[in-house]
Amino acid sequence: MNYLAHLYLARHDDEAMLAALLGDFVGSSALEAWPATWQREIRLHWRVDSYTDAHPAVKALRELFPDGRRRYAGIALDVHFDHLLARDWARFHPEPLQTFSDRVYGLLRSHHARLPERLRRLAPLMIAGDWLGSYRRRESVDQALRRIATRLSRNGDKLVACLPILRAHEPAVQAGFDTFFPELRQFVERQRRAAASD
Repeated sequence: MNYLAHLYLARHDDEAMLAALLGDFVGSSALEAWPATWQREIRLHWRVDSYTDAHPAVKALRELFPDGRRRYAGIALDVHFDHLLARDWARFHPEPLQTFSDRVYGLLRSHHARLPERLRRLAPLMIAGDWLGSYRRRESVDQALRRIATRLSRNGDKLVACLPILRAHEPAVQAGFDTFFPELRQFVERQRRAAASD
């Protein structure tokens, strides 16, 4: 999953949301530097990513991509899933998406000094471009994937080449998301209950 989904899954608490975002910016070797509650959210972020990659609906969607692009299908699907979540946000959360996004941006500003260096550099761009709110629009998905492609050490063009495949299989991707996302939410709830009982 991408930024918006991870934030949504931690929506119950502002600190949890911020910590959930760190999962893409903190490696396991640096985990101990964070408070215990943040470590739990970072680990949960990693478990969410593993669960997503292993889910049968997501695996089936990756098969829609030709061999040369299948390796990048997971990234493309993660970003596109954020689009589907943002587009149908009212189905999932009573708080308007822009209000939720602004709350996240406020957290990024108020905790700026605590953020990992890479996220400190990225946060102002995320805020200025309203990345979270912009996921409602398909063209923002295209822009996000192109941004990610420029950061890949090689074969960024193969990630960009996933865009027409996402469009061609939009009904299948939507159906896969509709199957997968409720199960992911249940998985996260089980993980949180288990952590609370420890």
